[in-house]
Amino acid sequence: MRPEEADAAVAVRALLYAPLASRALCSVAELGIPNALSDGPLSAAELARDTGAHESALHQVLTALTAFEVFRVLPDGRFALARLGTALTAGAPASALPSALMAQALSARAWQGIPDTVRTGTPAFDKEFGADFFTVLDQRPDLRDLFDATQSRDVELESTAILRAHDFSSAGTLVDVGGGDGALLGHILQAHPGLRGVLLDRPAAAAAARARFAAAGLGERAEARSGDFFTAVPGGGDVYLLREILHDWDDEQCVAVLAACRRAMSAHARLVIVELAADDHPGTDADARMTALMTLYMLSVLPGRERTPREFEALLGAAGLRLASVSRLTGQKALLVAAPEPADPSARTSRERSTDHV
Repeated sequence: MRPEEADAAVAVRALLYAPLASRALCSVAELGIPNALSDGPLSAAELARDTGAHESALHQVLTALTAFEVFRVLPDGRFALARLGTALTAGAPASALPSALMAQALSARAWQGIPDTVRTGTPAFDKEFGADFFTVLDQRPDLRDLFDATQSRDVELESTAILRAHDFSSAGTLVDVGGGDGALLGHILQAHPGLRGVLLDRPAAAAAARARFAAAGLGERAEARSGDFFTAVPGGGDVYLLREILHDWDDEQCVAVLAACRRAMSAHARLVIVELAADDHPGTDADARMTALMTLYMLSVLPGRERTPREFEALLGAAGLRLASVSRLTGQKALLVAAPEPADPSARTSRERSTDHV
């Protein structure tokens, strides 16, 4: 066997065994181990006593996760947080703890069904839970709260880059379509005191958004409405926002959402889309691999997928919208701006033509 063949055989085994690291992370997150260690190092015996875990089994898991920079073993045998473990604590900026708990409670069960999804094209989640993802969230308020927490922490990763990539200051009203519990809209309103916001989502999410706006003192400028964004969205907006909505749905459903936005938009309104926008030719770097993982995530949980800028452009065109610009945020996440397509393309202004780039 040539050295390169041996290397490939070892590397593919590492991929095959990778879910074990995910399950171990979910286990320690559910036990509260990262939070327990945030106050200082503890032994496996102390952690097992405080969490009700089996000492020997817990020691093996903690030791294994030191190889992934989640924990460190001190000379006296106690465990401490390492770089990635700190990101799993509740108080960490953009904490991954809600994502770990979400995977433990919901997502990972669907991931196991990807082989069936590949054969049938149906998200494994639907078969595993007997209903689609958002119906399950409506049925389980505890899971809805957990999902909202994951989205809120993800917003922490992106909000600064979004505000830098797009100037919302000239808008009077921002309509956040599918805005969840209002985390991103709240960030944008706080950054722009002259801006008014309207959020549209399912009833449970809209209720959570109202509570968030009230707690943040934004009740005078932020309104949360319940509705179906496949059929209609609120009119009167200067900017319409879709953050990580389109990747949930297939092409036909995406066009329905975009067409609903187009019907609500005036000729001067703009649509801002925040999504992963993969390169036309997939790479193998860390950003490309994260996009690949999210593609598999969506495959197992929802009927949507991650798309390239050209694929977004096609969807926009089918809904009567024109892609005006694409700005990179972090990794392969992008902010796309679209404008209503005039009936007569020659009616576009010189300023609009000057912003074209993909």
